[in-house]
Amino acid sequence: MRLRIGFRTSIITVFIAVVLFVGLTLVYLSFERVSQITRTAAAGFIGKVAQLGADRIDSQFRNVRDGLVILSGLPSIQEADINDNTRLYGLMASMLRNNRQLFNLYVGYEDGSFLEMDMIDRAKPGFRASLSIPEDALFRLVVITKTGASAASSTLYLSENLIQVGEAAGPAGYDPRQRPWYTDAFKNQQTLLTGPYIFFATRQPGYTLRIPLKEGRRGVVAGDILLNQSEAMLNQQRLGESGRAFLFNDDDRIVAHPRMSELMSDHEHGDELPGIGSVKLAGLMSAIKAWRSEGEAQQFFEDKAGRTYVVAFHRIETAGDANIRLAVIAPLDEFFARIIAERRTLFALALAFVGATLPFAFWLGSLMARSLRKLARETDEIRRFQMADHPRIHSVVAEIEDLGRSVFTMRTVVRNFSSFIPRQIVRQLIETGTSLELGGSRREVTVLFTDVADFTAKTEKADPSQVMIYTSRYFAALSEEIMKSEGTVDKFIGDAVMAFWNAPADDPDHAVHACRAVLACLNRNDELNRTFEREGWPSYVTRFGLHTGDAVVGNIGSADRMNYTALGASINLASRLEGLNKGYGTRVLVSSAVRERTGHVFLFRSVDRIRPKGFAEPVPISELRGEREMASASERNFCRRWEEIYVLIERGDSKQVTVKLRAFLTDYPGDGVAQYHAGQLRVAFKQESARE
Repeated sequence: MRLRIGFRTSIITVFIAVVLFVGLTLVYLSFERVSQITRTAAAGFIGKVAQLGADRIDSQFRNVRDGLVILSGLPSIQEADINDNTRLYGLMASMLRNNRQLFNLYVGYEDGSFLEMDMIDRAKPGFRASLSIPEDALFRLVVITKTGASAASSTLYLSENLIQVGEAAGPAGYDPRQRPWYTDAFKNQQTLLTGPYIFFATRQPGYTLRIPLKEGRRGVVAGDILLNQSEAMLNQQRLGESGRAFLFNDDDRIVAHPRMSELMSDHEHGDELPGIGSVKLAGLMSAIKAWRSEGEAQQFFEDKAGRTYVVAFHRIETAGDANIRLAVIAPLDEFFARIIAERRTLFALALAFVGATLPFAFWLGSLMARSLRKLARETDEIRRFQMADHPRIHSVVAEIEDLGRSVFTMRTVVRNFSSFIPRQIVRQLIETGTSLELGGSRREVTVLFTDVADFTAKTEKADPSQVMIYTSRYFAALSEEIMKSEGTVDKFIGDAVMAFWNAPADDPDHAVHACRAVLACLNRNDELNRTFEREGWPSYVTRFGLHTGDAVVGNIGSADRMNYTALGASINLASRLEGLNKGYGTRVLVSSAVRERTGHVFLFRSVDRIRPKGFAEPVPISELRGEREMASASERNFCRRWEEIYVLIERGDSKQVTVKLRAFLTDYPGDGVAQYHAGQLRVAFKQESARE
């Protein structure tokens, strides 16, 4: 017997299967997409953190290097005038005070002479105790001078004011010419660092940075760099509760770590740096190997518990051949805990949606099955040549409606046909039946457009010569501020100004400079307006639009008349942003690209999303409010309150938005952005009421 399933059961089963398949597929794809976005965002962010951390450490090394360069250029150092040279000692002490990562400075000469000054308290407390020196001793000064075959050696202990408070015999038999920092300096003058290794005096890891003397006596100037200052900075670079950051080298030895003292005490060999295995994070070595083989600085790995981590590696450039790398690690679930929690919520909502559709599927299946059962009975009656009259079957489903009409018509035809042909014959029939030259190049620029509100209305009845004079003063003021901030004024269009940054000269911080120029233009514009009002001239209220993006920058025109300008969708968007200020009651609107690059320097508040021509996705726009460091508490509170409201607007929570907006406008009744969104809500409510 063939398996037969009722239509209602079939339609419900098929419906549920389709809903489950489509719903769970969408959930799965959403999970994958969110996971991919999360990983990409985490990798990008942690890579930036690693870069900034590496830059700070590079800066420390560069400060020491610059100090050694200055020291090596002193005549007293070049001439080996190191004995009883108080001016030289004072300079070395000042350098040590100003470079917290330095333990000491020293210089050795080809005749064996040697000068060293140590900052005693930068070593471990045991170092001071081992010297048995007065408490007010801050510096240790070692001087070895050679005259022919004889040598004089002394160790002096100096106070903060370089007053001698103690003296001891100098090191016997010490010869700087036999030390690696001296000999290696002449072998490879491109490599400034030696190490890393554990310093004998401090028992702390560090590097020796040395520079050969280029003039005067043959010798080497050097300084020992302690990494405990880097460790404090590494602790600040930690992301989340379980994140960590540390320095390591190509020998897979940890150079600096926030818990370096613990790692050193746990290490079997006290004179060696601990290995990366001391971090006790499974999968980290695999990530390091993958980075070295694939070249991808951001890697993901899992620990033994299955927890996913993201790690970024960055080279410390000034370390040279020492090849020091910075590793920044953070667990992905801590990094984006809210997004991961939202994924679980999304899955639960999808299952709840499937469950909520079951009654509808049952009702729809029953409705369709009832009509189809009636049609099946009628066709069966026609097959049996039972021509009783039945009302026509109707249905909201178009296909069933058509089928009902066809069955009704068939019955009528068969009945009529049977009136002309014997019924037996009719029954049988039924039963068997995409120098200066013209051209340009594509590059990223930050573009500015300005415009004066109601310029025509303010100046149409004024003396044209006066209009030209005052407008020229206005253009001069804005142009001056733009050019102060590395900007290029492209053209004046009526009362508008077009300017851009990062062309023709490269400007890595072009977005920051552009924002700073806009704020300066606002202040200058306000000052100029006060002058205009005193002179009886109407004020020029300027609106600004700012966007960062790719554009074609170069010379356009003819061979005898050219214009250096920028063209492209990014230019159009900046112009569009300037025009949108009027609708939102703002003065400065910027794109999301500008906000993303400068959000750490300036204070913004979200305004809206627009869909400009030439852009596939909506573009979030924001209002530039000022510099973060100069923002008052009330200004920060204003932006914080608005961002909370804007999150609700983006979420579509009209009830909460209405309440929050009403309270916001009570405190800030003149805010144009809030008034705009309140108006949008009123329009939406009216449209919804009309549909009901």
